[in-house]
Amino acid sequence: MALGLWSLLKLFLLCEVAASVSFFHHRYDDLVRALYNVQNQCPYITRIYSIGRSVQGRHLYVIEFSDNPGIHELLEPEFKYVGNMHGNEVLGRELLIQLAEFLCEEYRNNNERITRLIQTTRIHILPSMNPDGYEVAADQGPEFNGYLIGRNNINNMDLNRNFPDLNTVMYFNEKYGGPNHHLPLPDNWMAQVEPETLAMIQWLKNYNFVLSANLHGGAVVANYPYDKTKEIRVRGFYRSAYSSTPDDALFKELAKTYSYAHGWMHTGYNCQDFFNEGITNGASWYSLYKGMQDFNYLHTNCFEITLELSCDKFPREEELEREWHGNREALITYIDKVHQGIKGMITDENGNGIADAVISVSGISHDVTSGVGGDYFRLLLPDTYEVTASAEGYYSKTLSATVGPADATLVNFQLKQQKATIESRNLNHNLNHKDKNNIRKVVPRAANKRKSS
Repeated sequence: MALGLWSLLKLFLLCEVAASVSFFHHRYDDLVRALYNVQNQCPYITRIYSIGRSVQGRHLYVIEFSDNPGIHELLEPEFKYVGNMHGNEVLGRELLIQLAEFLCEEYRNNNERITRLIQTTRIHILPSMNPDGYEVAADQGPEFNGYLIGRNNINNMDLNRNFPDLNTVMYFNEKYGGPNHHLPLPDNWMAQVEPETLAMIQWLKNYNFVLSANLHGGAVVANYPYDKTKEIRVRGFYRSAYSSTPDDALFKELAKTYSYAHGWMHTGYNCQDFFNEGITNGASWYSLYKGMQDFNYLHTNCFEITLELSCDKFPREEELEREWHGNREALITYIDKVHQGIKGMITDENGNGIADAVISVSGISHDVTSGVGGDYFRLLLPDTYEVTASAEGYYSKTLSATVGPADATLVNFQLKQQKATIESRNLNHNLNHKDKNNIRKVVPRAANKRKSS
């Protein structure tokens, strides 16, 4: 009897292992089961949450990996992967499911590299931003899927053309002056976006993401901002032209990181196209209006690139294993880039964190801000920089920082409160104290009056 139970247990364990390494297309229910299976296998380092719902009500599920899931630890950067934004571009969806299974399995196997990554990084994986579109594409399958079937959401909206246009504002500011980061959204922006886009924007507001990649298909290349050309529109069209961000050199390096860690992207020759070193500036390839990667850069602290990962938008199941092995190292290596540059705490003289402090790097016209607890992260290439931290009501402070090729350099700022601010707060405190004393004097008299009556 005991031997029979042991045989059944071994068979069950073998099935579990087989499930974790099998390669097939996951419909929505399959995707949900796969994520919860990972959480069951690694309950102490994972958390599953939903950032919202699609038009048809499907959850946009995220699986998080961290040594303290659900908690932002100060000085620990937040990273995200987003897949399946276009419903018929399915490889990213499958790769991210495999990545979740791989991270869990390797952590359980005490893989030092994966363990260190999970202990020092909060990793968020959204396998499908467009689950409704995927179901439309999956109904057709890989053999009969057209170039556009299932691409858009169920309202027939291309989600990568659905974000508020902040590029136009940025290009104006570059010419005439204005903010270079965290550009405000238009007043009516919520009425202009789809539910999936709204969920994504709210997600970006809720988490202080540092680095990200958006996984697509239809080519093999790492695409970096800007996506929208700075050229003037002619006859209703924007001409393709290289349009660089202030962090152009950094974005090139991020794109190359993925390309050269990928099995064949860096060769440049893929899908009857050629991209030198397997990378391209988005606007140089073709101009894209209202895209997600530019929105990340212009509205948040997050640096995002777009990864085109397969010639076929909906590859056959027998191709999935090869694609996983071609992308696995690149997916891990790219996450590790979140630790490049500088990071630190912005505090006042009492050691309290200062939120929304602005961190500026001399020579780079793009600032980042500190998070709720006062921590900040600024991706930078190896070099020496002059870095300034400033916050409303405080004197700004500038420090020199040298960035190496490995982990981020720790650069903390303690800001001194401006004298006028201190005097104003002391005055307010005295006025409040005086008001409280007056209240104390009035209340007893009122009470005595009531008592005597």
